[in-house]
Amino acid sequence: MTEVILGNAQLVLPDKLQRGAVVIRDGVIAALDDSPHLPRGALDCDGDLIAPGLIELHTDNLERHLAPRPGVEWPHASAVIAHDRELAGTGITKVFDALRIGSLTHEDARGRGRYARPLASEILGMRDLGALKISHFLHLRAEICSETLIDELDEFGPDDRVGIVSLMDHTPGQRQFSDLSRLRSYLRGKYGMTEAEFDDHVAHQQELGARVRTAHEAAVVAAARGYGATLASHDDTTAAQVSASARHGVRLAEFPTTLEAAHSCHDAGIKVMMGAPNLIRGGSHSGNVAASDLARADRLDILSSDYVPAALLQGAVRLGQLLGDMARGFRAVTATPARAVGLSDRGALKPGLRADIIRVSLPGLVPMLREVRVKGARVA
Repeated sequence: MTEVILGNAQLVLPDKLQRGAVVIRDGVIAALDDSPHLPRGALDCDGDLIAPGLIELHTDNLERHLAPRPGVEWPHASAVIAHDRELAGTGITKVFDALRIGSLTHEDARGRGRYARPLASEILGMRDLGALKISHFLHLRAEICSETLIDELDEFGPDDRVGIVSLMDHTPGQRQFSDLSRLRSYLRGKYGMTEAEFDDHVAHQQELGARVRTAHEAAVVAAARGYGATLASHDDTTAAQVSASARHGVRLAEFPTTLEAAHSCHDAGIKVMMGAPNLIRGGSHSGNVAASDLARADRLDILSSDYVPAALLQGAVRLGQLLGDMARGFRAVTATPARAVGLSDRGALKPGLRADIIRVSLPGLVPMLREVRVKGARVA
């Protein structure tokens, strides 16, 4: 039996902060002690926060390691390990690795064709070998406006640890890219498209989306059900789009772009997730609704690090400061995402749950991560 006691800490409980200690035994939270005295044998945390490990539902971070420069494909095993270690070092103890499925049969604007199935196999194989420090599940980002989507859906099954499937529709002229001028700036800036290439891309994608949307949406909904995965929507903009999401059985809304959509999600019982970078920067880089506005309207349930892993912890603290409730800020990155995807063994400091735990000091506005434990063992 192994036992660790972290004492003289501020325990971040689901509904409050409480002075005390947490007892970890054999990888599980064995007890919480609210005594003001440091228990015998405890590690003195000097008043730091002790919180559940952060749960990341949507991150582009792995793709950044896979393709560190345009046209550069990094060795997958090295990329996965670097991604895993980086997340561990930011307090994330559970991640749903986002992999795009659905591409064009010719090389598309993103410069990458089909890759999800072999990469997923590598991630799962590395997990089975014990090469990864934190817990990894899969998040399949199903691109509706594509040509290979149904074939790629068929490559996955119930044994693949697919935790989330999101309905992604990046057809130009709607949702996140309803403003084509913003899409033009994005694609020309990231991929160096000429004006003619951009016009051809828009025309092709709009024709393709109109042709395949209905069949692809139905296939994704059926596949998520077959995998046993949570179904998510992406970039809902209107109440009508949220109604369609609800009919599909969506339980999680990634980055709704308007307050109207967020209100509709709330009314439909769909959890709203926003990017922590949006909250920290004070607004969306795409010109969509600000996460802080949703928080003040009580329409923000979950934070995601999106494209900056370190933003998740900072976002939780920022949300807690904004709302005057630090426990609520941390719920958005722990208990609420855990419930949204059906995880019942983690996400809170409660006896019997996994001892995925972080220690954080707050010397100022920026949180300082002191240690990270997964099943009680220190990983960062």
